[in-house]
Amino acid sequence: MSSKAQTQADLGWGAGPSLRYDDLAVRFRPLFQRIRERAVARDLARDLPFEEINWLREAGFTALRLPAEWGGSGATLPEFFNLLIELSEADTNVTNALRSHFGFTEDVLNAKDEAWRRIWLERIGQGELIGSGFSEPGEGKTIGTYSTTLVSDGEKFIVNGEKYYTSGSLFADWINLGAKNADDVTVGALVPARAPGVDVIDDWDGFGQALSASGTTRFSDVVIDADLVSPIGLRCRYVKGFFQLVHLASLAGLGRAAASDVARLVAERTRVYAHGNGSRSSEDPQVLQVVGQVRGAAYAAGAIVLKAAEALQRVYEAAPEALDSGEDKSGVLADLEVSQAVTVVTNLILDATTILFDALGASAVKRGLGLDRYWRNARTISSHNPRIYHQRNIGHFAVNGVYPNPYFEQGGAKPS
Repeated sequence: MSSKAQTQADLGWGAGPSLRYDDLAVRFRPLFQRIRERAVARDLARDLPFEEINWLREAGFTALRLPAEWGGSGATLPEFFNLLIELSEADTNVTNALRSHFGFTEDVLNAKDEAWRRIWLERIGQGELIGSGFSEPGEGKTIGTYSTTLVSDGEKFIVNGEKYYTSGSLFADWINLGAKNADDVTVGALVPARAPGVDVIDDWDGFGQALSASGTTRFSDVVIDADLVSPIGLRCRYVKGFFQLVHLASLAGLGRAAASDVARLVAERTRVYAHGNGSRSSEDPQVLQVVGQVRGAAYAAGAIVLKAAEALQRVYEAAPEALDSGEDKSGVLADLEVSQAVTVVTNLILDATTILFDALGASAVKRGLGLDRYWRNARTISSHNPRIYHQRNIGHFAVNGVYPNPYFEQGGAKPS
């Protein structure tokens, strides 16, 4: 690494999770900066980040976790999540659009079916992207089941159904989905995103995360090859914690961006209040206190994310024979560690993205600055998998020794 290049520690965010971290991150940081430069303009114009995601694909960011022999960087989970924090500092929409791709990558890295594993390692290493196809409209659907069908038709399979919250699928080459077969058994499959009968619709109308393409995807008599049906037991042991920790990394990165913006705007600000405490805002101790509070929240959020990532890494490295013997609880315990982080990180960043306006004047609410998007995006991210249930699960474990359910699912009703 160049002696002139700033490290994460130089910027006051603390050392990375490994000695090599900054050497791993340095090649992506110019891309993160380019992505951030147009983040406000994209948000105001609802300009989806096709180009930005392609930059990351071409740079190998989407293959970070793969071993070097498959075209990856061999990043550990703490290194990976620290890089997600840096990407999220640029734009959390991009992180969310890639969330399912990275989750599928973990499934592949942990897959026992060696043939399947090799096929998808090669595809991911070549830059192919995977989108999400698991969530369905909840009305009338029992939790843990799918209305989408995957039915055998000779040597092929036919997919029919509708999915929602299909984040990233508009940018993807493949859609990873859950369905039920002719025997009403849950199965999975990878569907080419541009196959005849696949319709990916950008109809997500949330007030935050508007550019992650988290809308509807419809499958109408889509024909796929048999080798695209997923092996049973594909999901990795720490799948719930992984997906949730992507959200927390997004919040931590968003907090860094908010902290940097409020510091810059205070430094630039010349107008002051008569009842203030200095000739410039940059000299007002009360204003500086707000800036420090926002930055401290972002620092703490990042540190918590990296600590939880260590738990996931332990599961990834655990000997598979422990799982086979039925004695392994490391995945559930890692999920628990992530759950314990959820409310703290959420509160830190929601508070930070609200109080930052106390350091500025009325001009800070101008849409062109885009400061409101920090709270809107944070509120949207933290509405996934509500924190009240994380807290309940933690309490149930602490008091009664009950491990939480390994999956967060939604539906119109619970199974009887």
